Amino acid sequence: MKGALVETLRMIKIEHSIFALPFALVSAFWAASGVPPARLLLLIIVAMVTARSAAMAFNRYLDADIDAKNPRTAVRSIPAGRLSKSFALGFTLVSSAAFVLVCGWINQLTLIMSPIFLLVLLGYSWAKRFTSLCHLILGLALGLAPLGAWVAITGAVHLAPVLLGLAVMVWTAGFDVIYACQDFAFDREHGLFSIPAKLGIQKALILSRFLHLLALGLLVYLGIYMHQGIFYWIGTGIVSVLLVYEHRLVWGGDLTKVDMAFFTLNGMVSLFFGVLTILGVLLAPALNGG
Repeated sequence: MKGALVETLRMIKIEHSIFALPFALVSAFWAASGVPPARLLLLIIVAMVTARSAAMAFNRYLDADIDAKNPRTAVRSIPAGRLSKSFALGFTLVSSAAFVLVCGWINQLTLIMSPIFLLVLLGYSWAKRFTSLCHLILGLALGLAPLGAWVAITGAVHLAPVLLGLAVMVWTAGFDVIYACQDFAFDREHGLFSIPAKLGIQKALILSRFLHLLALGLLVYLGIYMHQGIFYWIGTGIVSVLLVYEHRLVWGGDLTKVDMAFFTLNGMVSLFFGVLTILGVLLAPALNGG
């Protein structure tokens, strides 16, 4: 039983929840102008985990045959025979149902939006079969998190989570382009779509830099729009340094440090931004003399 649980967590890459969760929590704290109600905060976290679990399990189910052909991914749970495709599909259905149920417990608008969110989350897995913009679709899937969290707290849509979601979308697309460079030759050989397969590695890396510059620009505009204080700007400054370092790691098409650029640095981006921005929200009354 323990082995099956560990293998399932490995399949859905539970540790990658760190990419989107801090941005959702930032949005929730902004929406509440402080600490959100504990019940809603817990439901937001559960919704995030179940939605992401559904998306990852479905991706592994749909890509099982492709993964088996790619030496880099042949060791994954399904092609390696440690989990079955039917298990992954069943896990997808259960996680999707749990996500919709949790959204129903939050408020009416989150329930109405939940099928749309699932359509994007699950639809991403098909994207590389027909469009090189698949990286932006993945970015959209993660970028919906701040909007969902804001709606969970307020029951309404606002420009702030949309802007934060756009920043998350282009940031995610930028680092996913870097990650996809590893499969440049495989994607071309098997007729799969990606920015590296379409443009080549060097041009793809240039586009990735542009996407990350756009993400930073959106964060700057958002900080001004939301009248953020020193902690937000420190967090944004750290994000900019980390992104510069990320691109230095793959400068000139050197892909030997892609794992560090993709996993470690982007996890640090979301953590530093999330922790410092939330800290700014919590300390704002004291800093403003309130």
